[in-house]
Amino acid sequence: MNCLADRFPARKVLAALFAAACILSALPARAAERVRLRVDDYQIDAFLTPRAHKLQANAKVKFTALEDVNVAVFELNNALRPTRVTDASGAVLSAERVTQDSTVRISLPAGLPKGQQTTLTFEYEGTLDSADDSPVPGLKLAYVAEDTTYLLYAGRWFPVSGYGTNRFTSTISVTLPAFLTAIGSGQISSGGAPPAPTTVAPPLITRSATGVTKTKIAPAGPGPSPALNLGFPTKTFTFTSTKSGFPGTIIAGQFQETKVQNVQVFFKPAHTGLALAYGETAQKEQEYFTTLYGPLGPTLRVVEIPDDTLPSGWAQDMALISSRNINEKTNYRLLANAIAHLWFGNSVSPATRNDWWIADGFSRYAEARYLENAAGESALNEAVKDMSVGALAYDTVPLSSLSKLDQWSPEFQALAMDKGGMVLHMLRWVLGDTKFDFVMKDFASAYAGKSANVDDLQKYAEKGQDEKLTWFFSQWLDSTGAPDFKQKYTVYRAQKGFRTVGEIQQDLDLFRMPVQLKIDTDGKTESQRIDVVGTNSPFVVETFGRPRRIVIDPDNKVLKNSGDLKQRTSILRGQALVQQGELSEALKEFQAALDVNHNSSLAHYRIAEVFFLQKNYQSAANSYRESLNGDGQPKWTEVWAHVQLGKIFDVTGQRERAINEYRQALQTNDNSQGALDEARKYLEKAYEKVKSDSN
Repeated sequence: MNCLADRFPARKVLAALFAAACILSALPARAAERVRLRVDDYQIDAFLTPRAHKLQANAKVKFTALEDVNVAVFELNNALRPTRVTDASGAVLSAERVTQDSTVRISLPAGLPKGQQTTLTFEYEGTLDSADDSPVPGLKLAYVAEDTTYLLYAGRWFPVSGYGTNRFTSTISVTLPAFLTAIGSGQISSGGAPPAPTTVAPPLITRSATGVTKTKIAPAGPGPSPALNLGFPTKTFTFTSTKSGFPGTIIAGQFQETKVQNVQVFFKPAHTGLALAYGETAQKEQEYFTTLYGPLGPTLRVVEIPDDTLPSGWAQDMALISSRNINEKTNYRLLANAIAHLWFGNSVSPATRNDWWIADGFSRYAEARYLENAAGESALNEAVKDMSVGALAYDTVPLSSLSKLDQWSPEFQALAMDKGGMVLHMLRWVLGDTKFDFVMKDFASAYAGKSANVDDLQKYAEKGQDEKLTWFFSQWLDSTGAPDFKQKYTVYRAQKGFRTVGEIQQDLDLFRMPVQLKIDTDGKTESQRIDVVGTNSPFVVETFGRPRRIVIDPDNKVLKNSGDLKQRTSILRGQALVQQGELSEALKEFQAALDVNHNSSLAHYRIAEVFFLQKNYQSAANSYRESLNGDGQPKWTEVWAHVQLGKIFDVTGQRERAINEYRQALQTNDNSQGALDEARKYLEKAYEKVKSDSN
């Protein structure tokens, strides 16, 4: 995801923090159980009653045992109640629901030997109307409603095994009111309704001595299914995916379709006027990624999703973007990240959770490459700075040990996305642009439709190299930390100019990387590549003009510590703590950022936001003033500080002073994340604090 945290007010991004790129990478807050089976194919018939928020479904799951198994375990959204599970012969099997880890455990009386395949049929139903039973606490990933239904693969609305690593094929039929349209992955057809699920007896709930809630699934009972008489005209959409990947995401609602070459844009009527621009941008991004990584399937569907779920996402053939991120200024970064996941995440997928950065990190760097292509090297450099912040904010666990972290935690997201992206950026520096692009395209082609791990990437990176790259991958994947470069040097007059003799110092004993030196002289600027090995690395530079300044790694080719990064990482950690409701700890992080730069407008602004959340309006106003008097970075802090001060004056009954702040906001002419729209709104009608206001 884009590093929104450093660029926009928290009121616009706290719900999105670490989610966008994440982009459908959610898992429950627990360690993953070892995967003992591989799902090969799904045949799913789902029936939606949007007015009642209800889903009823049959799911026929074909799977292969990866080892001898007596119990088959699948994840399933806790809001969905399994009513009957049968084997390939139609025999009813004993099943239990374990709510603590959102799983259903099916006993296999005869067992299933390693390598053998079988099929189970699940019948289940439930009400999907909130995030209360979501597999990711507090995040709504499956929702059935008349306005928009979204059934994200991450929402476990069907029985899932090996989330994000288990590739599968599928045929998914969705029956819903005829006035709605369903959008999904694969080939689409529509027609009459398939057979409906049967009605069963209610389950029996028991609680174990350890406090784990389990549900015994009762045998099926007689009687017609209510789904046979839904009470409204229906239409069935069938989505067939014959190539293994990660289908299983369904979006339904009233959409208007706009076509741009091979891109289909499905936006709500309110955003139809913006569909063409988003379609054209998506087409350009798809074409660019095709040149970098090779072709994918011809279909790309850009689909609008509501604001109460992820800010953006992806699924096979699909890029999802939330309503709040559809604006007149096309959000091409968010869109590029989602589209890049069709190459890395779907076409090439991580073999294990430790390899998850192959999806999120590769897509993050693909997004940065598109920025470079569209806006030049300066845009890439800004994206690299953003990635560096995320990479160092939680650099306590090696990238090769991601599975030790909760996959929905800020730590996991920052490492997988941002450090993963930085690893590719540094590999590009080590290999050179031409070799790097060849490696990435070769790798993407070789593992299209397959899972890959880090060893696979290293093998392709070493093709044609004179040396092994074990030192590189070990350093950046198996270790933590980044160098803090320092230098000392002496300039001597030489026969034809000047000789500079110096030393690069850093604090990591095992560190090894090529590093660029930029030497500013009285004449032209010189550049030299230096191999830094260990804590002290000597260098000698010959120049015609007298050196005035030497800069280590001026273009940020290497992940490194600096005062600016330490400040920004503290702010990023603070924002994550705000999202988690840990306001006191967040203030400590923001104060640490001020210790690095007391003049930081961003740090003062973040402190003001915390005080505003606490309704400590005097302290909030003081900090917003400090932000306005600070270094003015980033630029949006000015307009939003005026807007927030206006709110404070409205809340405290000082309307004239509030109007003055809103007018000053308008004078900035900076509409970052709708700041000017907000100011105009409160100029017309005073801001009123609401009970649930979280800014």
